[in-house]
Amino acid sequence: MTNRRTFIRTTGLAATGIALGGYSFAQSIAVTSGYLSNRPDPAKRKFVSRAVEDKIAAVKAAIRDPELAWMFENCFPNTLDTTVTYTEVNGKPDTFVITGDIHAMWLRDSSAQVWPYLPLIRHDKALQNLIAGVINRQVKYIRLDPYANAFLDGNLESEWKSDITEMKPGIHERKWEIDSLCYPIRLSYGYWKTTGDMSLFDDNWVQAMKLAVKTLKQQQRKDGRGPYSFKRTTAWQTDTVAGNGWGNPAKPNGLIVSIFRPSDDATIFPYLIPSNYFAAKSLTHLSEIFDHLQLCNESDECRAFADEIYLALYYNARVVHPEFGEIYAYETDGYGNRLMMDDSNVPSLLALPYLGCVELNDTTYQNTRKFVLSRANPYFFWGSAAEGIGSPHTLNDKIWPMTIIMRAMTSNNAEEIISCLRMLKTTHAGTGFMHESFHKDNPNDYTRNWFAWANTLFGELIYKLHAEQPVILATEF
Repeated sequence: MTNRRTFIRTTGLAATGIALGGYSFAQSIAVTSGYLSNRPDPAKRKFVSRAVEDKIAAVKAAIRDPELAWMFENCFPNTLDTTVTYTEVNGKPDTFVITGDIHAMWLRDSSAQVWPYLPLIRHDKALQNLIAGVINRQVKYIRLDPYANAFLDGNLESEWKSDITEMKPGIHERKWEIDSLCYPIRLSYGYWKTTGDMSLFDDNWVQAMKLAVKTLKQQQRKDGRGPYSFKRTTAWQTDTVAGNGWGNPAKPNGLIVSIFRPSDDATIFPYLIPSNYFAAKSLTHLSEIFDHLQLCNESDECRAFADEIYLALYYNARVVHPEFGEIYAYETDGYGNRLMMDDSNVPSLLALPYLGCVELNDTTYQNTRKFVLSRANPYFFWGSAAEGIGSPHTLNDKIWPMTIIMRAMTSNNAEEIISCLRMLKTTHAGTGFMHESFHKDNPNDYTRNWFAWANTLFGELIYKLHAEQPVILATEF
């Protein structure tokens, strides 16, 4: 049974402090139509951005529904409030970002957690430095081990130190996931496009990116299996790897092997389609940065690599479904086998347009979207509380708020978006925060009460609607 935050509703101010979700909240004086903020007291916040605070005030003012406004106020700044530690090392920004209730930094999560703040860094130099520090820290970690997915602050001892793989000091977990290298590229590219600042792209950054490309190529497995394998002593099947740590067989075809999914669960068929799309897109972005750094050979290599992956996806990712027509498979192996499902973590099939990997109106994507949001997807759950995609990571009948958010993020249909907002509003279990997952019939049965990525992603959705479809936020749900 997970710890749960206590729902707070008041008609005035309160001075009491409350301890929730493994860390302490002091009730803030900010009240939204009777809903008391669940943010930490201002003096206890890890990082304060004036630009973020101004944006919270502006967006809240445009939200008619007071509970939704309260949720946005709690969730959007959660990464800054509770998970970041900013310092400077040798005069350069350095930022460590935990996921929430796990005191480690994932390359994926840390990138996604700060991503929604990028549009605001033009107006806040301190916030720009914070995100620059995330990139600098990621560079350090990639150079330490490009196959690791999560890291510790310093040379602390990992709880997974006994994993049968090449563990090093500073590594929290060493699960090879393609997206672990793609997310830092996405963040670097987004930072550059937002600021025009290329000062971060020094020799350390270039060497890390070259190592990332080398690692992705190794895992095409054209010349053997490469240096990476992983095993864990566990009763949890998806936490270790088939094939004596190398994964199930895969026939080389230009795609990249991902031993683990972004859920940190082992793949069944090693070519994970959403992550390969993400890799191709990331390599295209990396090629553009290398062009501006006048590293022509590296740029050409990335562009050719991306083209190879796109061609392999064209021939291997598509399958004709008897009900939905041509759709994207979730995993394949090069031998003609395909896994037809979608997982809740991003990259996912549902999230492909969000990551810029396919166009929203792409016919195959739209067919795929109908499939993954239907009972044909074995991990689509529907119940009395909500409907949405879950994950083997949390077993059957648990829906991830992240997938409801992503459903809204990839929709142009106002009714569908409003339906998603209603589900999010009625399934936070009175906490005002997102969780990892909740039971389809009982939102009080949830996992992870402090999951900053999900919180920030919810904030990103509301931020996006405020900018693009404000009439939706003017609706009371």
